[in-house]
Amino acid sequence: MADTQPPFTIQHDEAHHRFETHVDGHQGVVDYELDGPVMRIVHTVVHPALEGRGIAAALIKSTLQHARSHGLKVDPQCPYARAYMERHPDTKDLRT
Repeated sequence: MADTQPPFTIQHDEAHHRFETHVDGHQGVVDYELDGPVMRIVHTVVHPALEGRGIAAALIKSTLQHARSHGLKVDPQCPYARAYMERHPDTKDLRT
């Protein structure tokens, strides 16, 4: 996972188990659940007006970086998260 920063801010809303960003008045989110040492990524949503700008990928990347830094394994139940992890072999060690 490269260290380039997206041109928008991603925030971790730990109380609601989500990573989120707001771009051009629209929200993008990744929702997750914790089950002990496993982070289950259950939902990725980016407003259609924001599609194709790398926002969903940046949200997933932030989520996976958080999992790695906290010693969590990842169960990507969301199809987008699963596809992202398949395209990025450097995340293979995070899989449950």
